[in-house]
Amino acid sequence: MRHLLDTQHLSRADALEILDVAEDMADTQRREVKKLPTLRGKTVVNLFFEDSTRTRISFEAAAKRLSADVINFSAKGSSVSKGESLQDTAQTLQAMGADAVVIRHGASGAPRTLATSGWISAGVVNAGDGTHEHPTQALLDAFTIRKRLFGDDSRGRDLDGIGVTIVGDVLHSRVARSNVWLLHTLGAHVTLVAPPTLVPQDVSGWPVEIDYDLDRAIAAGPDALMMLRIQLERMSAAYFPTEREYSRRYGLDARRLQALPDGSIVLHPGPMNRGLEISAEAADSPRSTVLEQVTNGVSVRMAVLYLLLAGERPHTEKEDLR
Repeated sequence: MRHLLDTQHLSRADALEILDVAEDMADTQRREVKKLPTLRGKTVVNLFFEDSTRTRISFEAAAKRLSADVINFSAKGSSVSKGESLQDTAQTLQAMGADAVVIRHGASGAPRTLATSGWISAGVVNAGDGTHEHPTQALLDAFTIRKRLFGDDSRGRDLDGIGVTIVGDVLHSRVARSNVWLLHTLGAHVTLVAPPTLVPQDVSGWPVEIDYDLDRAIAAGPDALMMLRIQLERMSAAYFPTEREYSRRYGLDARRLQALPDGSIVLHPGPMNRGLEISAEAADSPRSTVLEQVTNGVSVRMAVLYLLLAGERPHTEKEDLR
């Protein structure tokens, strides 16, 4: 794997390989000593042009547990705030000897530009670009669904026949886009539920069903219900009358949680707007996988960095991971 820029072009075999290597990484994180020597001598740069806590810390933890050196670069207070271009920043990182660059950027397509421009020879991982994609979030969501549904038999399994319903602010959500493509690739049946104003204009090419009624979608019996954060900071207009009205129509409250079939799980990419898209009862219920998603995120990002920087390793080292 040279770069990880999106899930739309990720093959089923590559997706399963990442998820299976993440299983190996998760196994190592149950040991007393969690650190592996795999990426010793490698340098990973977290290049964040947008604010982030969870994703940046998760990537940092993943790199450090693989013994890589980590450089955290925040646009705020840096030369970027003085007008430096992405090209100049990239070439500076190249001169510092970066082996991998994890980039979050407000402009859709910025990670692909970085990966294909020739400015830098490092591997590039997209940690979220505009309203385009967030591939590692989709991978950790798929990992979480697979682990919850199949338990110890999850290794090597796809999600064929699994029903996943994604609810909320699809229009502004890169998490939703990455999940749609990855879940479809893994064989899941995906339904999007949102107010008409929060559905992208043209989803005719998306492998999904659209529903505007959350209660009807829940009655259909999804195996997993993913609640999206309402991204008020990205909204330049009024997409729904009031927050109370949105919560009444599209929020996961105690009543809707109770209506879910036995065995159904609830996901949320975080951070949560409690009381808006998800109630405290739902967020803290045994069905909720929110904290598991955070834990699994480190394992998945360890797998991505491992495949990006270590590639195919000898059989003995793969055994050591387990």
